[in-house]
Amino acid sequence: MPRELEKPKILNVEPVAHSRLFTIESVDLAFSNGARRVYERMRPSEREAVMIVPIIDNHLLLIQEYVVGLETYELGFPKGLIDPGETVFEAANRELKEEAGFGAQQMEALSKLTMAPSYFSSKMNIVVAEGLYPEKLEGDEPEPLPVIRWPLDNLMALLQESDFNEARNVSALFLAREWLVKQQRIRY
Repeated sequence: MPRELEKPKILNVEPVAHSRLFTIESVDLAFSNGARRVYERMRPSEREAVMIVPIIDNHLLLIQEYVVGLETYELGFPKGLIDPGETVFEAANRELKEEAGFGAQQMEALSKLTMAPSYFSSKMNIVVAEGLYPEKLEGDEPEPLPVIRWPLDNLMALLQESDFNEARNVSALFLAREWLVKQQRIRY
C-alpha cells in the first residue's frame, strides 16, 4: 500500500497563454522536501466528457472522425463533453445520437479515466450502450461521420488497425472486453 504523501503547496498560479479554447497556467509549487518547481497546465475545468462503446447485433459501432492534431482520420468510439445540467448517461445518449445516429435503451458506466493528468484535469467517463435504436440528432460535427460495425468475435483485431490508436479508445476497448467477458458474451 503506497504511503500518503504531503501535497506540494501552490504558491502562485497565473495565466501565461490564452486561445479560443484553452488557457495555459503557470503553477509555482513548493514540495515538502523544500524543492520548488514551476509547472504549466491547462486551466482546470469542472466539465467532464463521455465516451460511448455502443454494441448492436454482436458488433461494436465506431466512427471515423478527422483529428486535426494528427491531420488524419481516426477510428474510434463516439465521445463528447457533458453539457451543464446533463448526467453522464444523458450526455452519452445525446453524443451517440449526434455522432452515430443511434440512441440507447440501456447504459452502464465502466470507468472514469484521466489523460495526461500532469497537464490536464479532464476526466472521460467510459459507458457501454446497448438496446440501440435509430435516432439522429444534429451535432456540431462539420461533416457526416462514417459509422463502422466491428464484430465482437474479432474485438482485439482493432488494435492492428493503423487508425485506431488513441489512448482513450484503446482503454475503452479493454474495459469493454472485460465487461463483455463478465457478461459471458465473449471469451478470451
